[in-house]
Amino acid sequence: MQDFLKQLPQLANDKKAENKKYFAKLKKKPPKDLDYVMQELHDEEFERTDCLTCANCCKTTGPLFTNADIERIAKHLKLKPQQFVETYLRVDEDNDHVLQEVPCTFLGHDNYCLIYEVRPKACREYPHTDRKKFHQIGNLTIKNTAICPAAYNIVEAMKARLPK
Repeated sequence: MQDFLKQLPQLANDKKAENKKYFAKLKKKPPKDLDYVMQELHDEEFERTDCLTCANCCKTTGPLFTNADIERIAKHLKLKPQQFVETYLRVDEDNDHVLQEVPCTFLGHDNYCLIYEVRPKACREYPHTDRKKFHQIGNLTIKNTAICPAAYNIVEAMKARLPK
C-alpha cells in the first residue's frame, strides 16, 4: 500500500486530463444507472480496500466541519462549540471551518479515528464515490484520486465499465 500511495499523486496527475474530459462528458449526459453502477463499484472496491492500512485522507487533507459536526463533536469532547472551534479549527479562504493542521488531530498512531462515532459528515462520506448524483462532483472526484487509492481504482473501474 505504501508504494502505491507514493505513486498515487503522479498516477492521478497522469490521468488528470483524461479524467477531466471523461467527467465533462459524464456531466452533460449521465447514464440513467450511473448512481447504481457507482454504488456497486464503491462496494466492490471497499471489500478489497481497508482504510486503516492507508488513512492518507486523514494524513494529507482536512474535512469541512459543518455547524452540526461542531456541535456533535464538541459535545462528545465535553467542550463548548466555541472552545472546540478555537482549539482545533480555523476558517479557510472559502469561509469554511477546517482543521488548523494536518494530519488530523484525531488520527491515532494506528490509523484509527479517535472520534470515529461522531466524525464529521465529510469524513463519513469520503471519498464520495457512492454519492447520489455522482456526475455532479467530477472535480472533487478527480482531486480525490490523488489522495485516496480507492477513489483512483473506482474511477478507473468506472471508465472501463462506462466508456464515454
